[in-house]
Amino acid sequence: MRILIANDDGYLAPGLAALIEACQGLGDLDIVAPEQNASGTSNSLTLNRPLSVHTAGNGIRFINGTPSDCVHIALTGLLEQRPDLVVSGINQGANMGDDTLYSGTVAAAMEGFLFGIPAIAFSQVAKGWVDLDAAARTARRILQSLLPEVTAAQPWLLNVNIPNDPASDSMPWRITRLGRRHASEPVIRQQSPRGETMYWIGPAGDAREAGEGTDFHATAEGIVSITPLQVDLTEHAGLGRWRDWQAGAERPEQ
Repeated sequence: MRILIANDDGYLAPGLAALIEACQGLGDLDIVAPEQNASGTSNSLTLNRPLSVHTAGNGIRFINGTPSDCVHIALTGLLEQRPDLVVSGINQGANMGDDTLYSGTVAAAMEGFLFGIPAIAFSQVAKGWVDLDAAARTARRILQSLLPEVTAAQPWLLNVNIPNDPASDSMPWRITRLGRRHASEPVIRQQSPRGETMYWIGPAGDAREAGEGTDFHATAEGIVSITPLQVDLTEHAGLGRWRDWQAGAERPEQ
């Protein structure tokens, strides 16, 4: 078993060190992470400049790019052997509901999935690295349970959110669907020393769809949320309506 580990908080992040520790003994490990925090970069690839790979004293390789860059470069030229599994995290803060569209943590795992490799993204629900050791033990339990699934014919992509709790490693797990958030809070305006107006993106909104079965509901109940994800964004239920529109739009005017 060969496991590729990445994240979006950067190669010095405590969450990455915790995930590396959680994976010890499960297989041969390759670690490729961003040089700096790259939260919120989603699935972006750096196409307008070259990227450099460096090796830290502890053997972790880091790249001056995005989480997707790290996994992409690892899989297309950096690693001598293709990994059997890609894991990302442990992120500082939840990646639930709409967060998954922006998350660099999820994107790193998704990049592996796009290359046909099973992948898992791990996040803690609250920021601050509180009870990170317990989250790492939780991640290890989940990984150990999933190892038999790595040989499955079809790759899969799982998004795991772990409540910050010293007993999270003994919490039950629940297979969930993504909830939804309210729109983000307004931007925060500040003045630069030169009198220019600067804008900070506002914090994420509260959950607006957090009923039973969602990731928000599970973690609020003290349960580890595991959400299977897919890449297909097609609105399959609306295809018929849009085909009817197309047919009408193509008819010549009478």
